[in-house]
Amino acid sequence: MPLHPTIARVTDRIRSRSAASRAAYLARIKAAADQGPARAHLSCGNQAHAYAAMETDKAALASARGPNLGIITAYNDMLSAHQPYEHYPELIRRAARDAGATAQVAGGVPAMCDGVTQGRAGMELSLFSRDVIALAAGVALSHNTFDAAVFLGVCDKIVPGMVMAAATFGHLPAVFLPAGPMTSGLPNDEKSKVRQQFATGEVGREALMAAEMASYHGPGTCTFYGTANTNQMLMEFMGLHLPGASFVNPGTPLREALTLAGARRATEITALGNDYRPAGEMLDERAFVNGLVGLMATGGSTNLVLHLPAMARAAGILLDLDDFDAVSEVVPLLAKVYPNGLADVNHFHAAGGLGFLIGQLLDAGLLHPDARTIAGDGLARYRQEPKLIAGQLVWQDGPAESLNAKIVRSAAVPFAASGGLRQLTGNLGRGVIKVSSVPADRLLIEAPARVFASQEAVKAAFQRGEFASDVVVVVRFQGPRVNGMPELHGLTPVLAVLQDRGLRVALVTDGRMSGASGKVPAAIHVCPEAVEGGALARIADGDMLRLDAQAGRLDCLTEGFASRAPVVPDLSANAEGSGRALFEVFRRNVGAADAGASVVL
Repeated sequence: MPLHPTIARVTDRIRSRSAASRAAYLARIKAAADQGPARAHLSCGNQAHAYAAMETDKAALASARGPNLGIITAYNDMLSAHQPYEHYPELIRRAARDAGATAQVAGGVPAMCDGVTQGRAGMELSLFSRDVIALAAGVALSHNTFDAAVFLGVCDKIVPGMVMAAATFGHLPAVFLPAGPMTSGLPNDEKSKVRQQFATGEVGREALMAAEMASYHGPGTCTFYGTANTNQMLMEFMGLHLPGASFVNPGTPLREALTLAGARRATEITALGNDYRPAGEMLDERAFVNGLVGLMATGGSTNLVLHLPAMARAAGILLDLDDFDAVSEVVPLLAKVYPNGLADVNHFHAAGGLGFLIGQLLDAGLLHPDARTIAGDGLARYRQEPKLIAGQLVWQDGPAESLNAKIVRSAAVPFAASGGLRQLTGNLGRGVIKVSSVPADRLLIEAPARVFASQEAVKAAFQRGEFASDVVVVVRFQGPRVNGMPELHGLTPVLAVLQDRGLRVALVTDGRMSGASGKVPAAIHVCPEAVEGGALARIADGDMLRLDAQAGRLDCLTEGFASRAPVVPDLSANAEGSGRALFEVFRRNVGAADAGASVVL
């Protein structure tokens, strides 16, 4: 199937826009590659320091004949998604030795959980942690004793930060090894119902705690299709995972076999062998466009609208919101996974999963089939699914048809003709909206504004019963320069209750929402942010606002609002507590949300 003309046009536009920066980037990584294996340039003393503790592998490392893998790990045992990584280094070292190679844990990176910090001061460090992860991984790889990097990370900021580091050290091959989702617990829609009941006082904290613990109950990623699982999809669409690896549960024989296979593959694609696949060449325009297609086809997290531009910049590629919008226009929605449906990612995987979707999108001409991946040239390999047969890991053709049309569908009969995200522009600025789970009759909201400076103030107004008519809730001064752009996920139950009561409700903010949000229309990431002189700083209670997701418009209809003096916020409360004082330099130097909200790129 020929490549869809829009996909081709978007790719060419990105390639043209990025020509100078991409050329400079490729020249840098070529110069690094041309120097040969970095260990060859280290003194004996340098190397002795690096190998001193490697009892079993010391002789092999000193001989420098085989590849040495650098492991970057986000392991901790507080977070379910990363707890399975505790024993991965042992497996990777074992696989490397079997292949005549070695492996060392080069360093660890922080891995914070938005689910733990939601609504707390620590959430103001969440987005910034992505750049900290990139920096930490960069420090680990700076020892220059590695021939490839193996990345162990799953969740919201961890994978994007690791990709930024992998691109920065783009002369090294990079293999990402997932941990997989936890087994299914309390269905996500039932958990959401209890949350709404708690918000209205129908149930107490004991019932809420029981529901949450039944939902988040074991090792692995949360089972809804939020940012963590969107990251896993992205790594597969972009060819940095082995085919079919994303959604295999932790602690299973197949999961272990895939981990061993990923480590072996990392040893095969270094510059010391005959199949050199540096990460910087894998991460080209085709890979990022394939990632955009996957995001739209699956109704993925809005957080990737922030992360993908930052990841791309690390590889010299410039993405724009226009690219997201154009891809979304032509890519059909093929998956319904909570919060876009009732199924979780385990159900999605069982129904055909990513292999089926990639096959459908390839057949429809919506993916670059010739993209390079760690598995080999061409994305067709990712139509296959891994199986463990008689103890041997093999890949077989995935299903040609959906095994559950309520969860995944073919491109011929999609859930929707276009993808899950829309760009919004208008006199209030530029932002995005996730529409894949918004009811069709809620895509246009026109109502008076109620203006707040925090989600806590919105909740307090709700508890006082102040929302009795249609409303557009404006929560401003939530951008990266103010407080690190925390997720406003705590607003989801409140706004959902108002919508369920029959009110026409929308949210407009320069902040962000959780990857698990989407039921209530929300214009997010609005730029310029209010503290930078954005129009949201001039909105007042009662102004008539219009959010039209179908037309891609976000406007204030009240005449003269733009001539008002902007409100100047008191930001002193954001300066201290939970480590916020350490991140003042980040708040001062962070870029705009529509360019990725990065500090280091």
